[in-house]
Amino acid sequence: MSHPVPDSRGINLFEADSGKDLLACYLPEDLHKHLLPHLTRLGALAGSLLDELAGVADKHPPTLSVRSRSGIDVSQVNKHPAYVELERFAYSEFGLAAMSHRGGVLGWPTAMPPAAKYALTYLFVQAEFGLCCPVSMTDSLARTLRKFGDPKLVEQVLPMVTTQDFDALHQGAMFMTEQGAGSDVSATATQAALNANGDWLLTGDKWFCSNPDAGFAMVLARSEAVDGLQGVSLFLLPRTRPDGTPNNYRILRLKDKLGTRSMASGEIRLEGAFAWLVGERGMGFKQMSDMINNSRLSNGVRAAGLMRRALTEALYVAKNRQAFGKHLTDMPLMQRQLSKMAMLTEQARTMVYQTAQALAAADSDPSKRALMRIMTPLIKFRACRDARKVAGDAMEVRGGCGYIEEWSDPRVLRDAHLGSIWEGTSNIVALDVLRAIQREDALPALRAHVAGLLADGLPVSQALAALQAERIERAFGFAESASATNTSEQARQAASGLYHVVTMAGMRWEAKHAAMPIRAKLADLVLKHRLAARDPIGDISLADSDLCDWLGAPI
Repeated sequence: MSHPVPDSRGINLFEADSGKDLLACYLPEDLHKHLLPHLTRLGALAGSLLDELAGVADKHPPTLSVRSRSGIDVSQVNKHPAYVELERFAYSEFGLAAMSHRGGVLGWPTAMPPAAKYALTYLFVQAEFGLCCPVSMTDSLARTLRKFGDPKLVEQVLPMVTTQDFDALHQGAMFMTEQGAGSDVSATATQAALNANGDWLLTGDKWFCSNPDAGFAMVLARSEAVDGLQGVSLFLLPRTRPDGTPNNYRILRLKDKLGTRSMASGEIRLEGAFAWLVGERGMGFKQMSDMINNSRLSNGVRAAGLMRRALTEALYVAKNRQAFGKHLTDMPLMQRQLSKMAMLTEQARTMVYQTAQALAAADSDPSKRALMRIMTPLIKFRACRDARKVAGDAMEVRGGCGYIEEWSDPRVLRDAHLGSIWEGTSNIVALDVLRAIQREDALPALRAHVAGLLADGLPVSQALAALQAERIERAFGFAESASATNTSEQARQAASGLYHVVTMAGMRWEAKHAAMPIRAKLADLVLKHRLAARDPIGDISLADSDLCDWLGAPI
Protein backbone atom coordinates (compact mmCIF):
# COMPACT_ATOMS: atom_id res chain seq x y z
CA MET A 1 0.00 0.00 0.00
CA SER A 2 1.37 3.42 -0.96
CA HIS A 3 1.90 6.07 1.70
CA PRO A 4 -0.86 8.72 1.82
CA VAL A 5 1.78 11.47 1.53
CA PRO A 6 3.66 10.71 -1.73
CA ASP A 7 7.37 11.57 -1.64
CA SER A 8 9.25 11.85 -4.94
CA ARG A 9 12.69 11.97 -3.32
CA GLY A 10 15.08 9.84 -5.33
CA ILE A 11 13.30 9.90 -8.69
CA ASN A 12 15.32 10.64 -11.81
CA LEU A 13 14.19 14.11 -12.88
CA PHE A 14 15.31 13.51 -16.45
CA GLU A 15 13.54 10.20 -16.84
CA ALA A 16 10.43 11.63 -15.15
CA ASP A 17 10.17 14.34 -17.80
CA SER A 18 7.61 13.50 -20.49
CA GLY A 19 9.20 16.04 -22.82
CA LYS A 20 12.81 14.91 -22.49
CA ASP A 21 12.96 13.62 -26.08
CA LEU A 22 12.27 17.11 -27.40
CA LEU A 23 15.97 17.93 -27.23
CA ALA A 24 16.67 15.56 -30.13
CA CYS A 25 15.30 18.01 -32.69
CA TYR A 26 17.48 20.87 -31.42
CA LEU A 27 20.87 19.11 -31.39
CA PRO A 28 22.96 17.23 -33.95
CA GLU A 29 22.23 13.53 -33.65
CA ASP A 30 25.74 12.59 -32.52
CA LEU A 31 25.84 15.24 -29.80
CA HIS A 32 22.38 14.31 -28.55
CA LYS A 33 23.39 10.66 -28.34
CA HIS A 34 26.59 11.61 -26.52
CA LEU A 35 24.75 13.75 -23.98
CA LEU A 36 22.01 11.27 -23.09
CA PRO A 37 24.06 9.33 -20.49
CA HIS A 38 25.14 12.62 -18.91
CA LEU A 39 21.56 13.91 -18.81
CA THR A 40 20.40 10.65 -17.28
CA ARG A 41 23.11 10.82 -14.62
CA LEU A 42 22.40 14.47 -13.88
CA GLY A 43 18.69 13.67 -13.63
CA ALA A 44 19.41 11.01 -11.02
CA LEU A 45 21.62 13.40 -9.05
CA ALA A 46 19.14 16.27 -9.31
CA GLY A 47 16.39 14.10 -7.82
CA SER A 48 18.55 12.92 -4.93
CA LEU A 49 21.99 14.16 -3.85
CA LEU A 50 21.90 17.59 -5.49
CA ASP A 51 18.41 18.23 -4.15
CA GLU A 52 19.51 17.24 -0.65
CA LEU A 53 22.57 19.51 -0.86
CA ALA A 54 20.39 22.36 -2.14
CA GLY A 55 18.00 21.97 0.76
CA VAL A 56 20.87 22.15 3.25
CA ALA A 57 22.50 25.14 1.54
CA ASP A 58 19.16 26.97 1.47
CA LYS A 59 18.86 26.62 5.23
CA HIS A 60 22.51 27.57 5.86
CA PRO A 61 23.15 30.73 3.81
CA PRO A 62 26.66 32.17 3.46
CA THR A 63 28.15 34.49 6.03
CA LEU A 64 30.63 37.34 5.74
CA SER A 65 33.88 37.75 7.65
CA VAL A 66 34.80 41.43 7.39
CA ARG A 67 38.06 41.00 9.27
CA SER A 68 40.35 38.22 10.37
CA ARG A 69 40.78 37.56 14.06
CA SER A 70 43.99 39.61 13.99
CA GLY A 71 42.20 42.65 12.56
CA ILE A 72 43.12 42.39 8.88
CA ASP A 73 40.41 43.33 6.37
CA VAL A 74 39.46 40.18 4.48
CA SER A 75 35.88 40.48 3.13
CA GLN A 76 35.64 36.71 3.05
CA VAL A 77 32.41 34.96 2.11
CA ASN A 78 32.04 31.73 4.07
CA LYS A 79 30.02 29.18 2.10
CA HIS A 80 28.39 26.10 3.59
CA PRO A 81 30.09 22.84 2.52
CA ALA A 82 26.84 21.73 0.85
CA TYR A 83 26.97 24.76 -1.45
CA VAL A 84 30.64 24.18 -2.21
CA GLU A 85 29.83 20.60 -3.19
CA LEU A 86 27.13 21.91 -5.53
CA GLU A 87 29.72 24.26 -7.05
CA ARG A 88 32.01 21.32 -7.73
CA PHE A 89 29.27 19.47 -9.59
CA ALA A 90 28.27 22.52 -11.66
CA TYR A 91 31.67 23.96 -12.55
CA SER A 92 33.96 20.97 -12.41
CA GLU A 93 32.07 17.76 -13.09
CA PHE A 94 29.50 19.03 -15.59
CA GLY A 95 31.41 22.10 -16.81
CA LEU A 96 28.28 24.23 -17.18
CA ALA A 97 30.24 27.51 -17.35
CA ALA A 98 32.92 26.17 -19.70
CA MET A 99 31.15 24.12 -22.35
CA SER A 100 30.25 27.07 -24.59
CA HIS A 101 33.87 28.28 -24.71
CA ARG A 102 36.12 25.27 -25.24
CA GLY A 103 36.20 21.61 -26.10
CA GLY A 104 36.76 18.72 -23.75
CA VAL A 105 33.77 19.24 -21.44
CA LEU A 106 31.93 15.96 -20.81
CA GLY A 107 34.22 14.32 -23.33
CA TRP A 108 32.98 16.34 -26.31
CA PRO A 109 35.86 17.57 -28.50
CA THR A 110 34.54 21.05 -29.34
CA ALA A 111 32.57 23.82 -27.66
CA MET A 112 28.90 22.89 -27.41
CA PRO A 113 25.99 24.89 -28.86
CA PRO A 114 23.75 26.88 -26.50
CA ALA A 115 20.95 24.27 -26.64
CA ALA A 116 23.23 21.65 -25.08
CA LYS A 117 24.30 23.94 -22.25
CA TYR A 118 20.76 25.04 -21.54
CA ALA A 119 19.43 21.48 -21.56
CA LEU A 120 21.88 20.58 -18.80
CA THR A 121 21.23 23.82 -16.91
CA TYR A 122 17.47 23.24 -17.22
CA LEU A 123 17.99 19.94 -15.39
CA PHE A 124 20.52 21.18 -12.82
CA VAL A 125 18.31 24.10 -11.78
CA GLN A 126 15.51 21.71 -10.88
CA ALA A 127 17.65 20.83 -7.87
CA GLU A 128 19.52 24.07 -7.19
CA PHE A 129 18.56 27.51 -8.45
CA GLY A 130 20.83 29.89 -6.54
CA LEU A 131 24.14 28.54 -7.80
CA CYS A 132 22.96 28.76 -11.40
CA CYS A 133 23.18 32.56 -11.15
CA PRO A 134 26.99 32.56 -10.59
CA VAL A 135 27.34 29.80 -13.19
CA SER A 136 25.48 31.98 -15.70
CA MET A 137 27.52 35.06 -14.85
CA THR A 138 30.78 33.13 -15.20
CA ASP A 139 29.68 31.87 -18.60
CA SER A 140 28.41 35.31 -19.66
CA LEU A 141 31.57 37.08 -18.46
CA ALA A 142 33.67 34.74 -20.59
CA ARG A 143 31.44 35.43 -23.58
CA THR A 144 31.56 39.23 -23.21
CA LEU A 145 35.30 39.25 -22.57
CA ARG A 146 35.91 37.19 -25.71
CA LYS A 147 33.80 39.60 -27.79
CA PHE A 148 35.15 42.92 -26.54
CA GLY A 149 38.31 42.35 -24.50
CA ASP A 150 41.88 43.02 -25.59
CA PRO A 151 43.32 39.75 -26.98
CA LYS A 152 46.11 39.71 -24.38
CA LEU A 153 43.59 40.13 -21.58
CA VAL A 154 41.38 37.41 -23.06
CA GLU A 155 44.37 35.07 -23.29
CA GLN A 156 45.22 35.78 -19.65
CA VAL A 157 41.74 35.55 -18.09
CA LEU A 158 39.68 33.15 -20.20
CA PRO A 159 41.45 29.96 -19.03
CA MET A 160 40.84 30.98 -15.41
CA VAL A 161 37.05 31.27 -15.83
CA THR A 162 36.59 28.25 -18.09
CA THR A 163 38.72 25.69 -16.27
CA GLN A 164 37.13 22.60 -14.74
CA ASP A 165 39.89 22.44 -12.15
CA PHE A 166 37.83 23.64 -9.21
CA ASP A 167 40.83 24.81 -7.17
CA ALA A 168 42.09 26.93 -10.08
CA LEU A 169 38.68 28.30 -11.09
CA HIS A 170 37.95 32.03 -10.95
CA GLN A 171 34.19 32.52 -10.95
CA GLY A 172 32.52 35.49 -12.62
CA ALA A 173 30.13 38.21 -11.51
CA MET A 174 28.46 41.38 -12.75
CA PHE A 175 28.52 44.53 -10.56
CA MET A 176 26.17 47.02 -12.15
CA THR A 177 23.37 48.03 -9.77
CA GLU A 178 23.72 51.17 -7.63
CA GLN A 179 21.24 52.74 -5.24
CA GLY A 180 20.47 55.48 -7.73
CA ALA A 181 21.10 53.40 -10.85
CA GLY A 182 19.08 50.25 -10.92
CA SER A 183 17.18 49.98 -14.18
CA ASP A 184 18.44 53.46 -15.15
CA VAL A 185 22.07 52.66 -15.94
CA SER A 186 22.62 56.20 -17.25
CA ALA A 187 22.61 57.32 -13.60
CA THR A 188 25.74 55.28 -12.81
CA ALA A 189 27.84 57.25 -10.33
CA THR A 190 30.85 54.95 -9.78
CA GLN A 191 33.93 56.75 -11.10
CA ALA A 192 36.80 55.36 -13.18
CA ALA A 193 40.04 57.34 -13.32
CA LEU A 194 43.45 56.76 -14.89
CA ASN A 195 46.43 57.02 -12.55
CA ALA A 196 49.99 58.08 -13.42
CA ASN A 197 50.85 54.51 -14.44
CA GLY A 198 47.99 54.34 -16.91
CA ASP A 199 45.95 51.99 -14.70
CA TRP A 200 42.19 52.38 -14.28
CA LEU A 201 41.03 52.77 -10.67
CA LEU A 202 37.35 52.48 -9.70
CA THR A 203 35.68 54.32 -6.82
CA GLY A 204 32.07 54.06 -5.66
CA ASP A 205 29.41 51.80 -4.21
CA LYS A 206 27.65 48.92 -5.96
CA TRP A 207 24.38 48.09 -4.24
CA PHE A 208 23.47 44.55 -5.34
CA CYS A 209 26.33 42.25 -6.30
CA SER A 210 25.66 38.54 -6.51
CA ASN A 211 28.67 36.24 -6.12
CA PRO A 212 30.55 39.20 -4.56
CA ASP A 213 33.77 37.27 -3.92
CA ALA A 214 34.08 36.12 -7.55
CA GLY A 215 37.53 36.03 -9.10
CA PHE A 216 36.47 38.51 -11.78
CA ALA A 217 33.53 40.88 -12.21
CA MET A 218 32.31 43.02 -15.07
CA VAL A 219 31.69 46.54 -13.73
CA LEU A 220 30.18 49.68 -15.20
CA ALA A 221 31.79 52.97 -14.18
CA ARG A 222 31.80 56.56 -15.41
CA SER A 223 35.06 57.23 -17.24
CA GLU A 224 34.06 60.28 -19.31
CA ALA A 225 33.11 63.78 -18.22
CA VAL A 226 29.70 63.60 -19.88
CA ASP A 227 26.28 62.73 -18.50
CA GLY A 228 24.22 59.71 -19.43
CA LEU A 229 25.22 56.43 -20.98
CA GLN A 230 27.87 58.08 -23.17
CA GLY A 231 30.11 58.54 -20.14
CA VAL A 232 29.96 54.92 -18.95
CA SER A 233 32.61 52.32 -19.75
CA LEU A 234 32.95 48.61 -19.05
CA PHE A 235 35.71 47.25 -16.84
CA LEU A 236 36.96 43.86 -15.70
CA LEU A 237 37.58 43.92 -11.96
CA PRO A 238 39.89 41.20 -10.53
CA ARG A 239 39.59 40.03 -6.94
CA THR A 240 43.38 40.07 -6.77
CA ARG A 241 45.63 42.70 -8.35
CA PRO A 242 48.27 41.65 -10.89
CA ASP A 243 50.95 41.87 -8.17
CA GLY A 244 49.10 39.27 -6.08
CA THR A 245 47.72 41.65 -3.43
CA PRO A 246 43.98 41.94 -2.65
CA ASN A 247 42.23 44.52 -4.77
CA ASN A 248 40.98 47.71 -3.19
CA TYR A 249 37.34 46.93 -2.59
CA ARG A 250 35.33 45.65 0.35
CA ILE A 251 32.17 43.61 0.75
CA LEU A 252 30.21 45.70 3.23
CA ARG A 253 27.46 43.19 4.00
CA LEU A 254 25.46 40.32 2.51
CA LYS A 255 21.80 40.63 1.58
CA ASP A 256 19.14 38.71 3.50
CA LYS A 257 17.10 37.56 0.50
CA LEU A 258 13.69 35.98 0.06
CA GLY A 259 15.08 33.30 -2.25
CA THR A 260 18.39 32.10 -3.68
CA ARG A 261 19.49 31.98 -0.08
CA SER A 262 22.27 29.51 -0.81
CA MET A 263 24.14 32.06 -2.94
CA ALA A 264 25.77 35.21 -1.58
CA SER A 265 24.67 38.65 -2.76
CA GLY A 266 26.31 41.67 -1.22
CA GLU A 267 27.07 45.38 -1.24
CA ILE A 268 30.51 46.43 -2.45
CA ARG A 269 32.56 49.58 -1.90
CA LEU A 270 35.23 50.22 -4.50
CA GLU A 271 38.11 52.21 -3.01
CA GLY A 272 40.40 52.88 -5.94
CA ALA A 273 40.11 49.30 -7.17
CA PHE A 274 42.31 48.26 -10.09
CA ALA A 275 40.46 47.22 -13.24
CA TRP A 276 41.05 46.66 -16.96
CA LEU A 277 39.07 48.58 -19.57
CA VAL A 278 36.99 46.24 -21.76
CA GLY A 279 36.18 47.54 -25.24
CA GLU A 280 35.81 51.21 -26.16
CA ARG A 281 35.62 54.05 -23.68
CA GLY A 282 32.10 55.42 -23.30
CA MET A 283 30.55 52.32 -24.89
CA GLY A 284 30.20 50.37 -21.66
CA PHE A 285 26.46 49.82 -21.63
CA LYS A 286 26.38 48.64 -25.23
CA GLN A 287 29.06 46.08 -24.43
CA MET A 288 27.57 45.16 -21.07
CA SER A 289 24.25 44.59 -22.84
CA ASP A 290 25.71 41.45 -24.37
CA MET A 291 26.31 40.05 -20.89
CA ILE A 292 22.92 41.28 -19.67
CA ASN A 293 21.09 39.68 -22.61
CA ASN A 294 22.90 36.39 -22.03
CA SER A 295 21.96 36.59 -18.35
CA ARG A 296 18.35 37.35 -19.28
CA LEU A 297 18.22 34.23 -21.42
CA SER A 298 19.70 32.29 -18.51
CA ASN A 299 16.95 33.72 -16.28
CA GLY A 300 14.39 32.34 -18.72
CA VAL A 301 16.10 28.94 -18.73
CA ARG A 302 16.10 28.84 -14.95
CA ALA A 303 12.44 29.85 -14.82
CA ALA A 304 11.62 27.05 -17.26
CA GLY A 305 13.56 24.58 -15.13
CA LEU A 306 11.75 25.65 -11.97
CA MET A 307 8.41 25.18 -13.71
CA ARG A 308 9.44 21.70 -14.79
CA ARG A 309 10.44 20.79 -11.21
CA ALA A 310 7.18 22.18 -9.86
CA LEU A 311 5.16 20.30 -12.48
CA THR A 312 7.04 17.05 -11.83
CA GLU A 313 6.28 17.32 -8.13
CA ALA A 314 2.61 18.10 -8.78
CA LEU A 315 2.28 15.19 -11.21
CA TYR A 316 3.92 12.81 -8.77
CA VAL A 317 1.53 13.81 -6.01
CA ALA A 318 -1.53 13.70 -8.26
CA LYS A 319 -0.65 10.28 -9.63
CA ASN A 320 0.23 8.69 -6.30
CA ARG A 321 -2.32 10.20 -3.93
CA GLN A 322 -5.91 9.14 -3.53
CA ALA A 323 -8.83 11.13 -2.20
CA PHE A 324 -12.50 10.23 -2.10
CA GLY A 325 -11.60 6.82 -3.50
CA LYS A 326 -9.89 8.17 -6.63
CA HIS A 327 -6.39 9.11 -7.74
CA LEU A 328 -6.12 12.87 -8.11
CA THR A 329 -5.21 12.44 -11.78
CA ASP A 330 -8.64 10.89 -12.39
CA MET A 331 -10.43 14.04 -11.25
CA PRO A 332 -11.42 16.38 -14.10
CA LEU A 333 -10.71 19.58 -12.20
CA MET A 334 -7.22 18.38 -11.26
CA GLN A 335 -6.65 17.35 -14.89
CA ARG A 336 -7.54 20.89 -15.91
CA GLN A 337 -5.14 22.38 -13.36
CA LEU A 338 -2.27 20.10 -14.38
CA SER A 339 -2.92 20.73 -18.07
CA LYS A 340 -2.72 24.46 -17.56
CA MET A 341 0.51 24.12 -15.60
CA ALA A 342 1.90 21.89 -18.35
CA MET A 343 0.99 24.42 -21.02
CA LEU A 344 2.93 27.20 -19.28
CA THR A 345 5.86 24.90 -18.53
CA GLU A 346 6.14 23.58 -22.06
CA GLN A 347 5.81 27.06 -23.57
CA ALA A 348 8.88 28.06 -21.60
CA ARG A 349 10.83 24.98 -22.67
CA THR A 350 10.03 25.63 -26.33
CA MET A 351 11.09 29.27 -25.94
CA VAL A 352 14.38 28.17 -24.31
CA TYR A 353 15.34 26.05 -27.29
CA GLN A 354 14.06 28.52 -29.88
CA THR A 355 16.03 31.35 -28.26
CA ALA A 356 19.11 29.16 -27.94
CA GLN A 357 18.96 28.53 -31.68
CA ALA A 358 18.55 32.25 -32.34
CA LEU A 359 21.60 32.97 -30.17
CA ALA A 360 23.71 30.42 -32.04
CA ALA A 361 22.59 31.84 -35.38
CA ALA A 362 23.40 35.42 -34.34
CA ASP A 363 26.85 34.42 -33.12
CA SER A 364 27.69 32.84 -36.47
CA ASP A 365 25.99 35.52 -38.58
CA PRO A 366 25.62 39.06 -37.12
CA SER A 367 22.90 39.83 -39.68
CA LYS A 368 20.64 37.49 -37.73
CA ARG A 369 21.03 39.46 -34.49
CA ALA A 370 17.56 41.02 -34.70
CA LEU A 371 15.77 37.75 -33.96
CA MET A 372 17.92 37.00 -30.93
CA ARG A 373 17.57 40.60 -29.76
CA ILE A 374 13.78 40.31 -29.44
CA MET A 375 13.58 36.67 -28.35
CA THR A 376 15.76 37.29 -25.28
CA PRO A 377 13.51 39.86 -23.56
CA LEU A 378 10.44 37.86 -24.58
CA ILE A 379 11.54 34.77 -22.64
CA LYS A 380 12.81 36.85 -19.73
CA PHE A 381 9.48 38.68 -19.47
CA ARG A 382 6.91 35.93 -19.82
CA ALA A 383 8.61 32.73 -18.62
CA CYS A 384 9.79 34.37 -15.40
CA ARG A 385 6.28 35.58 -14.61
CA ASP A 386 4.71 32.22 -15.44
CA ALA A 387 7.17 30.45 -13.13
CA ARG A 388 5.66 32.21 -10.13
CA LYS A 389 2.20 30.91 -11.00
CA VAL A 390 3.27 27.34 -11.77
CA ALA A 391 5.30 27.15 -8.56
CA GLY A 392 2.33 28.36 -6.53
CA ASP A 393 -0.09 25.96 -8.20
CA ALA A 394 2.27 23.03 -7.59
CA MET A 395 2.40 23.92 -3.92
CA GLU A 396 -1.39 23.84 -3.87
CA VAL A 397 -1.51 20.39 -5.49
CA ARG A 398 0.62 19.03 -2.65
CA GLY A 399 -1.64 20.72 -0.13
CA GLY A 400 -0.56 21.52 3.41
CA CYS A 401 2.77 19.70 3.06
CA GLY A 402 3.59 22.00 0.15
CA TYR A 403 3.73 24.92 2.57
CA ILE A 404 6.23 23.17 4.84
CA GLU A 405 9.94 23.89 4.42
CA GLU A 406 10.80 20.18 4.59
CA TRP A 407 9.54 19.89 1.01
CA SER A 408 10.93 21.51 -2.15
CA ASP A 409 7.84 23.63 -2.89
CA PRO A 410 8.62 26.65 -0.66
CA ARG A 411 12.19 26.88 -1.97
CA VAL A 412 11.01 26.65 -5.57
CA LEU A 413 8.32 29.28 -4.96
CA ARG A 414 10.74 31.71 -3.31
CA ASP A 415 13.33 31.26 -6.03
CA ALA A 416 10.72 31.68 -8.77
CA HIS A 417 10.19 35.31 -7.81
CA LEU A 418 13.78 36.26 -8.59
CA GLY A 419 13.54 35.97 -12.38
CA SER A 420 11.06 38.83 -12.71
CA ILE A 421 13.40 41.21 -10.89
CA TRP A 422 17.08 40.58 -11.69
CA GLU A 423 18.52 41.75 -15.01
CA GLY A 424 15.46 43.95 -15.44
CA THR A 425 12.01 43.90 -13.89
CA SER A 426 9.00 42.85 -15.96
CA ASN A 427 8.22 46.43 -16.98
CA ILE A 428 11.81 47.14 -18.03
CA VAL A 429 12.08 43.96 -20.06
CA ALA A 430 8.68 44.44 -21.73
CA LEU A 431 9.78 47.92 -22.74
CA ASP A 432 12.97 46.37 -24.11
CA VAL A 433 10.82 44.31 -26.48
CA LEU A 434 9.48 47.57 -27.91
CA ARG A 435 13.02 48.96 -28.14
CA ALA A 436 14.12 45.90 -30.10
CA ILE A 437 11.28 46.60 -32.55
CA GLN A 438 11.99 50.33 -32.76
CA ARG A 439 15.79 50.34 -32.91
CA GLU A 440 16.66 47.02 -34.53
CA ASP A 441 13.61 46.39 -36.72
CA ALA A 442 13.21 43.03 -35.01
CA LEU A 443 9.53 42.46 -35.79
CA PRO A 444 10.00 41.38 -39.43
CA ALA A 445 12.64 38.88 -38.32
CA LEU A 446 10.29 37.47 -35.70
CA ARG A 447 7.38 37.33 -38.14
CA ALA A 448 9.53 35.48 -40.69
CA HIS A 449 10.68 33.06 -38.00
CA VAL A 450 7.12 32.28 -36.97
CA ALA A 451 6.07 31.78 -40.58
CA GLY A 452 8.98 29.40 -41.12
CA LEU A 453 8.12 27.33 -38.06
CA LEU A 454 4.49 27.00 -39.10
CA ALA A 455 5.36 26.13 -42.69
CA ASP A 456 7.71 23.39 -41.51
CA GLY A 457 5.55 22.12 -38.65
CA LEU A 458 2.53 19.92 -38.09
CA PRO A 459 -0.38 21.88 -39.62
CA VAL A 460 -3.09 23.31 -37.42
CA SER A 461 -6.47 21.61 -37.71
CA GLN A 462 -8.95 23.05 -40.19
CA ALA A 463 -11.26 23.98 -37.33
CA LEU A 464 -8.62 26.25 -35.77
CA ALA A 465 -6.83 27.49 -38.90
CA ALA A 466 -8.77 30.74 -39.27
CA LEU A 467 -8.49 31.54 -35.56
CA GLN A 468 -4.75 30.92 -35.60
CA ALA A 469 -4.17 33.14 -38.63
CA GLU A 470 -6.26 35.95 -37.16
CA ARG A 471 -4.58 35.80 -33.76
CA ILE A 472 -1.08 35.81 -35.21
CA GLU A 473 -1.89 38.85 -37.29
CA ARG A 474 -3.47 40.53 -34.28
CA ALA A 475 -0.43 39.90 -32.06
CA PHE A 476 2.03 41.30 -34.60
CA GLY A 477 -0.26 44.21 -35.43
CA PHE A 478 -0.67 45.13 -31.78
CA ALA A 479 3.09 45.02 -31.14
CA GLU A 480 3.80 47.07 -34.26
CA SER A 481 1.26 49.71 -33.26
CA ALA A 482 2.53 49.91 -29.67
CA SER A 483 6.10 50.40 -30.86
CA ALA A 484 5.21 52.87 -33.63
CA THR A 485 3.26 55.10 -31.27
CA ASN A 486 5.62 54.38 -28.35
CA THR A 487 2.61 53.42 -26.23
CA SER A 488 4.61 52.11 -23.30
CA GLU A 489 1.59 51.06 -21.26
CA GLN A 490 0.89 48.38 -23.89
CA ALA A 491 4.39 46.87 -23.71
CA ARG A 492 3.43 43.97 -21.48
CA GLN A 493 0.46 43.00 -23.64
CA ALA A 494 2.58 43.24 -26.77
CA ALA A 495 5.34 41.10 -25.28
CA SER A 496 2.89 38.47 -24.05
CA GLY A 497 1.17 38.24 -27.43
CA LEU A 498 4.45 37.75 -29.28
CA TYR A 499 5.66 35.15 -26.76
CA HIS A 500 2.49 33.11 -27.17
CA VAL A 501 2.68 33.27 -30.96
CA VAL A 502 6.32 32.14 -31.02
CA THR A 503 5.78 29.29 -28.57
CA MET A 504 2.65 28.12 -30.39
CA ALA A 505 4.52 28.07 -33.70
CA GLY A 506 7.53 26.41 -32.06
CA MET A 507 5.36 23.65 -30.63
CA ARG A 508 3.86 22.92 -34.06
CA TRP A 509 7.40 22.69 -35.48
CA GLU A 510 8.42 20.37 -32.62
CA ALA A 511 5.37 18.19 -33.16
CA LYS A 512 6.73 17.31 -36.59
CA HIS A 513 10.49 17.29 -36.04
CA ALA A 514 10.50 15.52 -32.68
CA ALA A 515 7.74 13.15 -33.81
CA MET A 516 5.69 14.25 -30.79
CA PRO A 517 2.12 15.03 -31.95
CA ILE A 518 1.22 15.95 -28.38
CA ARG A 519 3.13 19.22 -28.91
CA ALA A 520 0.44 20.21 -31.42
CA LYS A 521 -2.22 19.74 -28.72
CA LEU A 522 -0.20 22.00 -26.45
CA ALA A 523 -0.05 24.54 -29.28
CA ASP A 524 -3.84 24.34 -29.55
CA LEU A 525 -4.10 25.14 -25.85
CA VAL A 526 -1.82 28.15 -26.27
CA LEU A 527 -4.01 29.37 -29.13
CA LYS A 528 -7.31 28.88 -27.31
CA HIS A 529 -6.27 29.79 -23.78
CA ARG A 530 -3.50 32.37 -24.23
CA LEU A 531 -4.18 34.07 -27.56
CA ALA A 532 -7.92 33.88 -28.21
CA ALA A 533 -10.44 36.22 -26.65
CA ARG A 534 -12.67 34.27 -24.33
CA ASP A 535 -15.57 34.64 -21.95
CA PRO A 536 -14.16 34.44 -18.39
CA ILE A 537 -17.10 32.27 -17.36
CA GLY A 538 -17.48 30.49 -20.66
CA ASP A 539 -16.53 26.90 -21.45
CA ILE A 540 -13.00 26.22 -22.66
CA SER A 541 -11.60 22.73 -22.40
CA LEU A 542 -8.14 22.44 -20.92
CA ALA A 543 -8.37 18.81 -19.78
CA ASP A 544 -7.40 16.60 -22.69
CA SER A 545 -7.20 12.85 -21.96
CA ASP A 546 -4.24 12.32 -24.33
CA LEU A 547 -2.40 15.24 -22.76
CA CYS A 548 -3.05 14.00 -19.23
CA ASP A 549 -1.88 10.50 -20.16
CA TRP A 550 1.30 11.99 -21.67
CA LEU A 551 1.97 14.09 -18.60
CA GLY A 552 1.70 11.20 -16.18
CA ALA A 553 3.34 8.47 -18.22
CA PRO A 554 6.99 8.41 -17.06
CA ILE A 555 6.48 8.84 -13.31
